[in-house]
Amino acid sequence: MYISVLELFKIGVGPSSSHTMGPMVAARDFIGLVRKYLLTSQQTQGLSIQCTLKGSLAYTGRGHATDRAVALGLHGYLPKDVACQDLETLVGRIWENQTLIINDRHIIKYSPDKDIIFDQGKPLPEHPNGMIFKLIAASGETLLSETYFSIGGGFISTCAEMNQVVAPLKMESAISCPYAFDSALSMLEMSDESQLSISGMKRVNELEYMTEEALNQGLDAIWQAMQRCVENGLIADGSLPGGLNLPRRARKLYQQLQDDQDKVEINDWLCAYAMAVNEENAAGHMVVTAPTNGAAGVIPAVLYYLISHQGGTIEQVREFLLTTSAIGGIIKHRSSISGAEVGCQGEVGAAASMAAAGLCAIRGGTSAQIENAAEIALEHHLGMTCDPVKGLVQVPCIERNGFGAIKAYTAASLAIRGTGKHFMPLDNCIAAMKQTGMEMSDKFKETSLGGLAVSITEC
Repeated sequence: MYISVLELFKIGVGPSSSHTMGPMVAARDFIGLVRKYLLTSQQTQGLSIQCTLKGSLAYTGRGHATDRAVALGLHGYLPKDVACQDLETLVGRIWENQTLIINDRHIIKYSPDKDIIFDQGKPLPEHPNGMIFKLIAASGETLLSETYFSIGGGFISTCAEMNQVVAPLKMESAISCPYAFDSALSMLEMSDESQLSISGMKRVNELEYMTEEALNQGLDAIWQAMQRCVENGLIADGSLPGGLNLPRRARKLYQQLQDDQDKVEINDWLCAYAMAVNEENAAGHMVVTAPTNGAAGVIPAVLYYLISHQGGTIEQVREFLLTTSAIGGIIKHRSSISGAEVGCQGEVGAAASMAAAGLCAIRGGTSAQIENAAEIALEHHLGMTCDPVKGLVQVPCIERNGFGAIKAYTAASLAIRGTGKHFMPLDNCIAAMKQTGMEMSDKFKETSLGGLAVSITEC
């Protein structure tokens, strides 16, 4: 099992990795298939494209800007391409364009308002985040079709890929990896045998696919983007888009903390930093999947505190990110990081688990203590639902990231003071999360059909 740290952490845009970034990637992939098809097809006149959103994408896609993401992808954009652009202007321009130009000569009819369909009927059986793209002839015949699934963290899989593997993942083979751990147990055993740290093993694995210079540059770019997200959120003001009219709070909170630092606690800083990131995410601005957009504030908050308040170094940041990606990879491989599949325990819970492991590592924790920290943080997120009000990644998502960062910090502190021996193994906790997610009602898995999402009475 191998998921690169540079794949798990991806620079993109908000508000959702599964509902925004994944659909954008899928749409971009489909337009590539269309481009190849038209090179040899005799039918090139009167064509149109249609995208049908299924399951959670249909229920909360509007609040998560899924339609905007699909439109951007069909026009050839990827999340990294638009991370630093004026999205409102860009989307406004392409939204009014009723055609797509393929291969510089083929004109395809496409209207986002009409050709992106939110189908709230029965979801596709493979995964709750399904999308069906079609290239349609003037006669109504479907000439080309592909079904995609947005499986969390900006990752996508086609229907064929979903049916080929046990878990809905698209990962590199781990055969060439010296330390091909696919569980926390095998990770600990390999660490003990090799006498390498978890980050050390992860680095060796990464170097099978890239140079050390490329890896370090990639890790540094991830941290720089995370840092920029925090700092952008700490100076931004105004209300968040979407209709709830929620005012941004991170800037005011940060100013209060700076003005009265004698009475400030760690929790205050962590909340300010985490909320700053997730307010940026809610605004549709640049964030880093960590491992998802909905949980994008937890890991940056812990890292930013380390650098800003504890004199952390870039070497520690790299160790932190490598450790967190090892834990995140195991969680994704053995369960899910998709809120639509297992609830928020798979998003903020996974992020807190990863952050706890990374913090424990840079504090000098053993591999056993790191695994313990990851388990503690994940255990205390089990059962957490994903029930965003109005389908927006705002309530309870923004504050929830602050609490995730606090739990991560607490878990690392508990683990570092222990021996590493503990009752519940991380693998068992991950299995419990998966089982809980499978048995959780769809009302509580990013559909906004239950929980807090239906507890608000509009006046």
